[in-house]
Amino acid sequence: MPATEEAVRLAVAAADAADDVKATDLALLDVSDLLVIVDVFLLATAGSDRQLKAIAERIEERLRDHDRRPLRREGTPSAGGVLLDFGDLVCHLFLAEQRGLYALERLWADVPRLDVRTGEVVAPNADVAAGVGAGGGHVLSGSGDPASAAPQGGATSA
Repeated sequence: MPATEEAVRLAVAAADAADDVKATDLALLDVSDLLVIVDVFLLATAGSDRQLKAIAERIEERLRDHDRRPLRREGTPSAGGVLLDFGDLVCHLFLAEQRGLYALERLWADVPRLDVRTGEVVAPNADVAAGVGAGGGHVLSGSGDPASAAPQGGATSA
């Protein structure tokens, strides 16, 4: 069963909040078919621990507007990773090195990806399964169309 509309709506709001403070490699993964307690993962990368803190704070602030508070918060910006658990949405926020270390896109390669702006299914994660992108996500700056964003670190065809 796909993620609930509420979880997708929250995930899109959280992704928008992260984008407000220049998070990169944003990705939404629909894990609802494999996990009972969560529907969507938001993955985001920060360039510094200060930015990581700002991303976490902005997401919490934005989701308070939706009457949601984190059930649990783990990690610290200085440790390179913060997890915000909103129940049906879990936000995994990393510095680039930790994002590569945990490689959640590879771990969850069999789940559908959702568009970070609309929440619509982009593809049944063909990009992740093919190994496209260092983080697999797209920077939202610019046109805002993830389909038009160049994959980061992916192979080009000849």
